[in-house]
Amino acid sequence: MRQLYRLLDGQQIERISRGLYRHTDLPVAGIDLMEIVGRRADATNGLESALARFELIDAVPTRTDIAIPRGQRPAKTQAVVDWHLFDRATFQIGRTLLATGSAGQSIGFYSAERSIVDAFRLRGTVACETGIEALRNWSKLPASRPAKLFAIAQPLPRAVGLLRTAR
Repeated sequence: MRQLYRLLDGQQIERISRGLYRHTDLPVAGIDLMEIVGRRADATNGLESALARFELIDAVPTRTDIAIPRGQRPAKTQAVVDWHLFDRATFQIGRTLLATGSAGQSIGFYSAERSIVDAFRLRGTVACETGIEALRNWSKLPASRPAKLFAIAQPLPRAVGLLRTAR
């Protein structure tokens, strides 16, 4: 315990939230993500948060959208988080890991395609216009592949039909 206080006093580490600390020489960006992954290792950034990160929507989300497998409990965080419970069978679809900048920590991120699909299928949570805006911006990208989008949408309920009729 003395060593912890010594590091805090020497400004070598700083407190992120209760029980979580970070080295001060690491980048400040993503402190909320570091806290979230420190509380829930399987946390996955998605929906509007991911769409904004991929610059597919103009909106700046006021909350971080985090998905966890259904049956798990959301963590208590100081960060403002909207927790979403996703089916375990489809939780890994379109999920990749991204380093948070803290030693050995990474957070799950849904791909742009998965985030677009989720925006359509969860239109009660995310405004319908958000999915349409993201789809339009994504389709202008040189790397956009509609086949990949529909491959991700196929196993997810209520997604394919909505994507086919989107304008």
